[in-house]
Amino acid sequence: MSEKRNPLLDFVGKLPSGTVLGNSGKTHCPLCMGLFRAPRLLPCLHTVCTTCLEQLEPFSVVDIQGGDSDTSSEGPIFQDLAHSLQPQIGILCPVCDAQVDLPMGGVKALTIDHLAMKDVMLESLRGEGQGLVCDLCSDREVEKRCQICKAHLCHFCCQAHRRQKKTAHHTMVDLKSCSRIGKAILCPAHPTEELRLFCELCDRPVCRDCVVGEHREHPCDFTGNVIHKHGDSMRELLRGTQPHVDALEEALAQVRDTHRALQERVEAVAADVRTFSEGYIKAIEEHRDRLLKRLEDIRVQKENALQLQKAQLEQLLADMRTGVEFTEHLLTRGSDLEILITKGVVVERLTKLNQVGYSTRPGVNDKISFSPWEKAGRCRGYEVYGAISTQEVDPAKCVLQGEDLHRAREKQTSSFTLFCKDAAGERMGRGGDDIRVAVVPNHKKDSPVRTTVQDNKDGTYYVSYTPKEPGIYTVLVCVKEQHVQGSPFTVTVRKRHRSHPGVFHCCTFCSSGGQKTARCACGGIMPGGYLGCGHGHKGHPGRPHWSCCGKLTEKSECTWTGGPSTARSLLRTVAL
Repeated sequence: MSEKRNPLLDFVGKLPSGTVLGNSGKTHCPLCMGLFRAPRLLPCLHTVCTTCLEQLEPFSVVDIQGGDSDTSSEGPIFQDLAHSLQPQIGILCPVCDAQVDLPMGGVKALTIDHLAMKDVMLESLRGEGQGLVCDLCSDREVEKRCQICKAHLCHFCCQAHRRQKKTAHHTMVDLKSCSRIGKAILCPAHPTEELRLFCELCDRPVCRDCVVGEHREHPCDFTGNVIHKHGDSMRELLRGTQPHVDALEEALAQVRDTHRALQERVEAVAADVRTFSEGYIKAIEEHRDRLLKRLEDIRVQKENALQLQKAQLEQLLADMRTGVEFTEHLLTRGSDLEILITKGVVVERLTKLNQVGYSTRPGVNDKISFSPWEKAGRCRGYEVYGAISTQEVDPAKCVLQGEDLHRAREKQTSSFTLFCKDAAGERMGRGGDDIRVAVVPNHKKDSPVRTTVQDNKDGTYYVSYTPKEPGIYTVLVCVKEQHVQGSPFTVTVRKRHRSHPGVFHCCTFCSSGGQKTARCACGGIMPGGYLGCGHGHKGHPGRPHWSCCGKLTEKSECTWTGGPSTARSLLRTVAL
């Protein structure tokens, strides 16, 4: 199975693992994988063969004018601008995919990587290539190098070179022991002249013919004189770049470490998931086996009970048939004397048979249910679900309980609880039964009250509703479309409970702080101009009561129906 790789990791894998050193020591093209042939240095500092670059598919970098646009009707200024914005041809670096804008001369106008050419030459001399041929005869392999002419010569041409008067004093070096070699770099404009000078204005090497020609008035100097200045500037840039290299290497190392830690963490979590899953699967399988064993035990228990009942009924049936057949035969075929002689035995037997008790219904039923979402405890430390039950709810055994079973208040929520039981009167230990509840006002039977049934998952159901108007309501509670015990029943809905606006006090004098104008609904008064009640005075009920309505029960509904003025005077009896 092929491994799915992350594209980002593939990109990271392409990055060099060591310090970035340009193309030093590199002799093979990254495309053709062969030794460099006319290598070109790209702006991204990657070197590729000229022929390999020419095979890359170019693309348009800037295309302002368009292919078929017509600018003849525009002014000359616009035409000049359009001409200056001609499409720029570019390619992508085959190593880093960087965009390379090609100069006007195309690929061959890119900078030649002479360092790569020298490395190729050195590698060829070491026997890792096809070998170098003589620069003079172009036929034999080179053996010597002229340090003055910068030419590679074979053995024959080397001897001839020494016999000539002009070159007899030139120093010849054996290439096999030479570590620094290189051909003379010739001027592209003047192929016979070597690049020995540097134009400061144009910032490029030039030859003697260039100095007397195109660069006549430009500041030029020998390369050996200007290399220190330009080399120092490059070294300064290198010193500024090297910290970035170190920082990137450190960042890359951190990325690799994080990637390694991520993989280790993923493997650890995957192991935890597998361990948990395997344990959970084993727990489920063990719980499954327990359920199947319980089911088998229930089957055996019910079948044994049915077999026992069947044997008892068959034996009783046989005894009954024997008694019936014998008695019928005696009565139809026997003589009077024969009947009278056997009467005692027959009557005793038939009497005993008639007194035998038996059930006409099976002693057990086929009610076996499975509740997949019922909690079944823990198995191997895991919470498991699913339970087998032989209980069946019996609507006739279900009961209703609650303080608000037969009373309610308008616009106040009332509730009661339904307890489901089986035929034996045992409480059901699970929920999930089909419960239907309807609360219908007797005066508006077409407008039932909205009810809510909450399954407590333990065989009980919490029923709540909110009547909107006072009156008599009929409540219907059904389980499996059958009325439960006590259903239907009526509920009296009274008006909303009215709270007391007054105070529950012992007397007006105490609760008002001795105010003469404070009144009380009990009707009691005190001498001296007091309008409210007082202990032992006329009208006082002799016990604490409400000042607003005179009721003697603290937790009661207010029945005051007085006007606004009376309310204000009664409300003044507030405890200080």
